[in-house]
Amino acid sequence: MRLLLHRPLRKLSFLSSSAGLLMGTVQLFKSTPCPNPLTPSQRHSFHSHRLVFSPLSPKPMSTTRPLCLRTNGYSYVSHANGAAPAELENAEEKRVDFNQLSRLKLKLEMLGIDYGICMPGQYNHLICPICKGGDSEEKSLSVYISEDWGSAFWCCFRGKCGWQGRTTAVGDNKLSRETSNQIAKVKKKREITVESLGLEPLCEELVAYFSERSISTETLRRNAVMQKTTGVQICIAFPYWRDGMLVSCKYRDIEKKFWQEKDTERIFYGLDDIKGTNDIIIVEGEIDKLAMEEAGFHNCVSVPDGAPAKVSSKDLPPEEQDTKYQYLWNCKEYLKKASRIILATDGDEPGQALAEELARRLGRERCWRVRWPMKNDNEHFKDANEVLMYLGPDVLKEVIENAELYPIRGLFNFANYFDELDAYYYRTLGYEYGVSTGWKGLNELYNIVPGELTIVTGVPNSGKSEWIDALLCNLSESVGWKFALCSMENKVI
Repeated sequence: MRLLLHRPLRKLSFLSSSAGLLMGTVQLFKSTPCPNPLTPSQRHSFHSHRLVFSPLSPKPMSTTRPLCLRTNGYSYVSHANGAAPAELENAEEKRVDFNQLSRLKLKLEMLGIDYGICMPGQYNHLICPICKGGDSEEKSLSVYISEDWGSAFWCCFRGKCGWQGRTTAVGDNKLSRETSNQIAKVKKKREITVESLGLEPLCEELVAYFSERSISTETLRRNAVMQKTTGVQICIAFPYWRDGMLVSCKYRDIEKKFWQEKDTERIFYGLDDIKGTNDIIIVEGEIDKLAMEEAGFHNCVSVPDGAPAKVSSKDLPPEEQDTKYQYLWNCKEYLKKASRIILATDGDEPGQALAEELARRLGRERCWRVRWPMKNDNEHFKDANEVLMYLGPDVLKEVIENAELYPIRGLFNFANYFDELDAYYYRTLGYEYGVSTGWKGLNELYNIVPGELTIVTGVPNSGKSEWIDALLCNLSESVGWKFALCSMENKVI
């Protein structure tokens, strides 16, 4: 008789209410003839009890697996289910280096992998920290941790992600591709408060500064605009809130230099103001958001990172790799229900590039754009705050209410051609009367006008081609025009 063991044991004892005590070492279980084979109704099975040690639990956990004793082709199955479990004595336990365990846990935490529910020696299915499992939040990340907690392997099976790699308790991480930006994204975000950042109420000088820009004290108070002392200077602090919780903070000094708190999540400024709204206004700066409130628009947010220099010529990256515009995806729950998004970015080239990048991601079909009023004969006002300062809140409100559909390639607005139609109708372009055909009797009925389409028709063999040839000769002689002629009935010369 042969005993198959899952782990090397020094002594094995089975207790049964219907049988005596059976003891022996592994070497004693040898195949011997069985004089009285058991009938199928007399078959028994023994159940061995294997101890699985996990560093996550202070007590060993028992996992039951069937153990078959096979003799002369018969399987013995014990029905000692109600009996006491098998007792393992002098088992060779695998010891875990807890320093090694701590190091591996720290590395997994930095990668954003939730090791707390992982069992070593098994494949565990988790939500990927890079792609978050997509819209369905599926557990697409497969993670394997060695039994001694010395190494870990992982792979995300979502087609749009595919993040994979390995790490060890000692040594560097090995990733499938350059993922430094992704790892930075999944780092644990700092928990900040007004007190921990040292924010203070605005002083009178800063309140006066905002007043010069037509921003009222009530608007400053509503948006919790504050100040922070850095060294010998005081800077303006724009807190970023979500659901009443402080998420990040952006600063501006007197030299118009900007910076943000490190290791904080990127979101829209004023995010709580667009919760549940169908119409959303997006501007390029925090002060422009405050200016919109002065015009009566609270459903406005500002981007946190400013505008790009130009529109990217590359295809849109996947959501998890779109680091520059990650604030859009962090706020997608607030944006997906919006049916009308007004892009009121700055009127300069970077501002228009930002509007195009936002429209590419939000969908041009639901985006609108504004036209800032003329400042003088040569230039427009730059942004919302300029319009508020020089023209007042009523004009700013009118600009937003007159927003137009964002241009879509191949789709034209008839209103764009009103000026050209008027000029053509009143014959102010200079060529409305056209050029003489060369036949005085025809001039009162027909002239050749650039840009017009002329169709010559008639019954076969009535002289259409000869007349067109003669017309081309007249125009070439009188005004020097040149033509390209394609006639299927004439031979090519």
